[in-house]
Amino acid sequence: MQKNRFILDSEDEGKRLDVFLAENLADYSRSYLQKLIKEKRALVNNEVGKNRSILKEGDEVTIEIPEPKPLEIKEENIPIEIIYEDEALLVVNKPQGMVVHPGAGNHEGTLVNALMHHCKGKLSSINGVIRPGIVHRIDKDTSGLLMVAKTDQAHRGLQQQLKDRKVSRRYLLLVHGVIGEEKAVIDAPIGRSPNNPLKMAILDGGRFAKTHLRVLERFEKYTLLEARLETGRTHQIRVHLQYIGHSLVGDPVYGPIKSRFSLQGQMLHAKSLGFVHPITGEYMEFDSPLPDYFEKVLKELGKK
Repeated sequence: MQKNRFILDSEDEGKRLDVFLAENLADYSRSYLQKLIKEKRALVNNEVGKNRSILKEGDEVTIEIPEPKPLEIKEENIPIEIIYEDEALLVVNKPQGMVVHPGAGNHEGTLVNALMHHCKGKLSSINGVIRPGIVHRIDKDTSGLLMVAKTDQAHRGLQQQLKDRKVSRRYLLLVHGVIGEEKAVIDAPIGRSPNNPLKMAILDGGRFAKTHLRVLERFEKYTLLEARLETGRTHQIRVHLQYIGHSLVGDPVYGPIKSRFSLQGQMLHAKSLGFVHPITGEYMEFDSPLPDYFEKVLKELGKK
């Protein structure tokens, strides 16, 4: 049984219980959380809460989430690109199209299946049997760098750095339209979309989210950007770029359904990753070259 505890601050005052939990537990749908609330698994100040319970600053909210039914994760000898590895952790370069961990409809072929084989089961257990070793994620159709924990001690250390916003994460992305400014900061709160539980959206009262952008190159109808994440909300870059009217090329969820390029997903690559090694205390930074799919589009746009 997983128990989550929150103390509300002023920005969450006035929110419904189900809305607050959906914003703060992005791995779960709002409908699933509403089901747990109806099962009396959520408490507000130690009293059973209701979906429509209105929260105020200082309230203590707890919710028990049942452990998922055990999944027998199949070890698979899938080639993965290891950028760095030691006894505590590893850094991998995930290809576009690979799901990070098993879930509904994806029990095989995931990064976790590959890691189970490569690490012979020696992965952190903090996130349970479904997500062993997974400290953070990137979308299926995003390529690039991920850190993976082999031990629980390393997992806790990396997780704390993410929470404290001390992990450096830089992405390269191609967006629709020409951005005139050289640099920009998008500071807009993100929560689960009230219209589509599979999407995120800019919402009043959503969770704080901040993205720093820098223009690298402009094309006739597109802009190549570097994005630095200050926070790591679900779909953050994709939602923030849609918000300013420059959605990612190849992203049919938050942008145009059709693209002039033959793409399997959005033009978004997790290019660099920096963190302090949780055991040795050494600062480490890794870089990943642009994958072929990205280079091909840039070449088509005239990049030399």
